Amino acid sequence: MKKSKIIFLFLFTCLSVIKTNAQAIPSEDEKIPYLTTFSKNAAISFGDDDYIQIYFFVVPEKSNDPFYIRVYDPDNGGTIDEKGGGGFNSKTKFSFYGGKGAHSDKDAQGQSPKGNYKSGVFITGKTFGDDAQYNEQWYEFGPFNPKEGELQPEYGGNVFKMVVEGTDGDDGNLYKMFLSSNKEKNVKVEGANSFCYEYTFRLEEKMGSVSHIYPFISKDVVSCDINVFDFDNAGIVRVVSVSKKGDMTTSTTEGSWSKHHFEITQEELNTSLDIQFINKKEVKNNNVAVYITNQYGKLMPFFSLPIGGVPKYKYKIGVKPAK
Repeated sequence: MKKSKIIFLFLFTCLSVIKTNAQAIPSEDEKIPYLTTFSKNAAISFGDDDYIQIYFFVVPEKSNDPFYIRVYDPDNGGTIDEKGGGGFNSKTKFSFYGGKGAHSDKDAQGQSPKGNYKSGVFITGKTFGDDAQYNEQWYEFGPFNPKEGELQPEYGGNVFKMVVEGTDGDDGNLYKMFLSSNKEKNVKVEGANSFCYEYTFRLEEKMGSVSHIYPFISKDVVSCDINVFDFDNAGIVRVVSVSKKGDMTTSTTEGSWSKHHFEITQEELNTSLDIQFINKKEVKNNNVAVYITNQYGKLMPFFSLPIGGVPKYKYKIGVKPAK
């Protein structure tokens, strides 16, 4: 068995014992209000570096029951979304893919989508504008047959992909998603999960608030670089793990990337990191993009919930030998 398969089989064994809701994006543990996708005419200083986000959904291989992808507030307009230069004039396209290459194609796993990132078999999609009927409402994509995904045993089952693109306009679309077994309400699919390679989201506004993301550290990781786009001088990036009480670094970027390097300890292997974004002041409409690479420059996925649970620092008490 290949090393990557061993790593991810271990990973999904950990997932199977998590009792919390694993199909909400963002998850409750992340303390992130909304996902964010701006349209292509928006200034990148609004916090979206490429106007495209890609999310992956994993449904267990043995699952035969139909499922849905529910999107909250998919339209551009109303009280949640961020207005650009004038009135709401944007469109956001949601496209759903399965089949061979949906995830395994390397272009689908890139930090900045290019090439064949719409790989796989197109299943369905919809473009939303300023549609009041969807404002603060759920829209259901589906039902979908789990067997229509791309079988990726190392990820725990059949993988599907949602590509979200800001097409016309200059506004920001803020939304949430849920992988559900029910069309009318959010009901988790047992054993399912979701992940992405670059995460673009809205931070909480108030001073002192903390948002979290949770990359999994496989046993071959020696160090990682946390890349943050457009933190707006809001505060600090803090990393907590089983062996880090809270390594901190400031992030002063506005409309540009900053890189934060962290060495990985032996104790952190096969656990998750808790990467925290801590507001040191009140900042409205603060959207950021984040991706993480290992020592080889390979992107590391963010899972909806921390694999193995939220990491807790294990305080070590030193005992001096008796004289």
